[in-house]
Amino acid sequence: MTSPASLAPQSVSAPGKVFLAGGYLVLDRKYTALVFGLDARIHCHIEPIRTQSGVYLNEIIVKSPQFREAVWEYGYRLTEGNGGVNVTQLRASHDSSLNRNPFIETALAYALTYISSCAPQYLIQPSSISILASSSYYSNPGKARSSNSQFLDFDVTLEEAHKTGLGSSAALVTSFTAALLTHYLPKDVFDLSQDESLKVLHNLSQASHCAAQGKVGSGFDIASAVYGSCLYRRFSPSLLEGHGEPGSLGFASKLRSLVDGGVEWDTEIQKAAIKMPAGLRLLMCDVDCGSQTPGMVKKVLAWRKERQEDADKIWKALQEGNEALAAELTRLATVEVANGDAGERYGKLREIFKSNRELIRQMSVQSKVPVEPPQQTALLDAVSNVPGVIGGVVPGAGGYDAIVVLIEDKAEVIAELKKLLSGWKVDEDGEDGVKIGKVGILGVREEMVGVRLEEPGLYKEWLTG
Repeated sequence: MTSPASLAPQSVSAPGKVFLAGGYLVLDRKYTALVFGLDARIHCHIEPIRTQSGVYLNEIIVKSPQFREAVWEYGYRLTEGNGGVNVTQLRASHDSSLNRNPFIETALAYALTYISSCAPQYLIQPSSISILASSSYYSNPGKARSSNSQFLDFDVTLEEAHKTGLGSSAALVTSFTAALLTHYLPKDVFDLSQDESLKVLHNLSQASHCAAQGKVGSGFDIASAVYGSCLYRRFSPSLLEGHGEPGSLGFASKLRSLVDGGVEWDTEIQKAAIKMPAGLRLLMCDVDCGSQTPGMVKKVLAWRKERQEDADKIWKALQEGNEALAAELTRLATVEVANGDAGERYGKLREIFKSNRELIRQMSVQSKVPVEPPQQTALLDAVSNVPGVIGGVVPGAGGYDAIVVLIEDKAEVIAELKKLLSGWKVDEDGEDGVKIGKVGILGVREEMVGVRLEEPGLYKEWLTG
């Protein structure tokens, strides 16, 4: 029996993310993090592969047409012992090598297993999936195929693409999984407009994303891809232990229980706790850096274990600062603020940013990890002195790659920032041997909405490429 949901093309997108507060705290369930979605989205368009009468394929083709040689073909079959759907990448020829993509392959196996468990009466029909990413995910130059195209042709392989760190893997897994569920499952089983379906998408995407990474992360990036901007408390890592791998005995039942809530998730995602006031926006700057410090998270956690008392004082103060930042943003967004100049209106926000940055610098010094290194301190201080800039931070785990700033949403503020940054280049190495080069503004801002359906006609010019 075929699935009625598989007859029509479907399109879904999910946003990227940026941490405004709580980059290291998010690893511990005792604390929360303030994460904003970004309007840089990854889109997935899925449509059936039409075959001649009497011909049946067990094949799903995935393409990323903005890049060279970005095509993956998969065969799939239902395994014995309730093992779910096994996915095998197909070779174009015996001589060709496999270009593996663990995020796509794992998300496909998990999603097809869940689909077959929910609707065993339906055959999973062959389909073609096209993935398209907003240009802000990559620093490579690209060309538009038409004057009104919102996507660029990068004309490089994925290996040659330079990511800007906006959470592309989480946005990919979320939109890819949502496209598959929307396409193959009837609307009364899965519907992106329903809260229960969003929970299913969140749980399934968390499971497959962690499996593809080979580790259980905090999950904030998947949460923001599904729900948009939120105050987030992570799930217990033990939740994702013990459900096995696709094809293993009982995998399908274990995954279904995990996704549908037979296993109790203890994550907390508070959308109402964070709003962006009218007249303000986030702006991100990409920093061209000659080197990075690897293993920052491991080093900070090792320091915290060794100096628990000192670290906990900073963690506690940062948590209070994170909550204060979320509360003040929401207050400004929901309460009628008395007239007055911006200095009076946003004075408390500025103080919160300053206080949080001071704590992060203490963490940097004590842990000897460049969470906010001196090069970024100089940049943030200069940017914060531009009229209309409320404050900024080095997002997430910190380091040299980017900064995020909260600004008044005015053209003149952005113009002044561009003027400052156009001449911002430090040729000398810092004490740590790291050289900061050119700084550019990324064309992104906050996005309160998470995963959503898109109009399939949006991708027409890319579906034959």
